[in-house]
Amino acid sequence: MSKKPRPAAAAMSVRLECHDVEEQFILRLPPEQAYAVRKIIHSRNAAWKDKLKIDFSPDGHHAVVQVDNVSLPAKLVNLPCVIGSLKTIDRKTFYKTADVSQMLVCSPEVTPPLKNVRKKRFRKTTKKLPDVKQVDEINFSEYTQSPSVEKEVKRLLYSDAEAVSVRWEVVDDDDAKEIESQGSMPTTPGISQMGGASLSDYDVFREMMGDSGSNSNDVEEKSNEGDDDDDEDEDDEDYGNEKEEEETDNSEEELEKELQAKFNEFSLHEADQDYSSITMAIQKLIFIKEKRLQMIYKKAQRQKELLRKVENLTLKRHFQNVLGKLNIMEKEKCEQIYHLQEQLKCFLKE
Repeated sequence: MSKKPRPAAAAMSVRLECHDVEEQFILRLPPEQAYAVRKIIHSRNAAWKDKLKIDFSPDGHHAVVQVDNVSLPAKLVNLPCVIGSLKTIDRKTFYKTADVSQMLVCSPEVTPPLKNVRKKRFRKTTKKLPDVKQVDEINFSEYTQSPSVEKEVKRLLYSDAEAVSVRWEVVDDDDAKEIESQGSMPTTPGISQMGGASLSDYDVFREMMGDSGSNSNDVEEKSNEGDDDDDEDEDDEDYGNEKEEEETDNSEEELEKELQAKFNEFSLHEADQDYSSITMAIQKLIFIKEKRLQMIYKKAQRQKELLRKVENLTLKRHFQNVLGKLNIMEKEKCEQIYHLQEQLKCFLKE
């Protein structure tokens, strides 16, 4: 007489009764919530158990962990290896409680860092070389290297700056046939009149963007190597000016700190203090501030020239804002130089 096969659920319950093993997993939390959970565990207070809740979704791979009224989304992931969990009571004898093979990761829902976003967005495009079989069929005069994304964006901005007026209208799909029967849309006149002896908005916008490369026709005629060389030369010039301004600002800050320290020493030891070091420091600081004032004045003059030549309202507003900031900086530097000159006169009299 053969035995009846037991159902799978009954076999599973018997197996679990024979091997009573706790189900454990690693819970990974942000620092603040991890500190709160550690505090709950060490307190061993029954009232604190409601402050930690874990609700699993029906799929069993996602959950919501609630710690002190803070809900965090979590995901259950598998570990690359099995970790044995041991328990001890007397710190001498250990016995195994479970095999840990999963981890519940709680993400704090923080935006990842935006490092190198601009480089990734405007990365250089790779050259698409022709197939060897199709070399004879390709006209090499028409084959040019694809420009970078950043240059293409600048070219589109230049073309927008050239426009005298913009006209647009909403076209419905139902009226498409009527528009086709009427003919092509009228083009905006005046674009051909932009060239001439006077400086156009196109040139001003190019100067503001810091790019002295050619227009779209020149980009198609020249190779990418020549354009890259021009961009590198301009970048070197801009970098040199920025570096000079940065060095001037750093030296100005260092001299101000040094002069402040000497003023403090002078207030403590007024009788024994030598005025020559203080006067020398004041003269150096005046020289640096005058140099910085000249740089600001040159920038302001350049902005005034661009403001007189530009006709685009957006560019005018931009240049006016920059010019206002430069005028404020110029007044502040003049007041600082005047104050330092008065201090120098006082020390020279003594």
